[in-house]
Amino acid sequence: MVNEKERKAVENIQKAYTEKKMTKLDELRALDQSIRRPANVFAYVFGGLGSLVLGGGMSLLMTEAGSVFGAAAFPVGLALGIVGLAAVSVNYFLYKAILERSKKKHAAEVFALGKEILGE
Repeated sequence: MVNEKERKAVENIQKAYTEKKMTKLDELRALDQSIRRPANVFAYVFGGLGSLVLGGGMSLLMTEAGSVFGAAAFPVGLALGIVGLAAVSVNYFLYKAILERSKKKHAAEVFALGKEILGE
């Protein structure tokens, strides 16, 4: 005789080996993720690069690394810092613009699939 806890364990293991069917809701979630992914990837990459440029500029301005470059360290560091600060500052707005453009492009697909799921 098998107790309830063992029965649940067996059912969970069996469930892991059964083929999962893709439902319409799963399709809608996957479509939503594919719409958001380009904007997210851009925001992470652009924001990361912008913060590295900002950090490089700050490093040239405030540390001994600037002494290697001599008198050019200050203006180069200031320029890098400003460019990095600008990139980090506009990152969110660029992300929103890319996401909105992607949403507009795929809105008909999302609504059609949503209506199909809701039975409208």
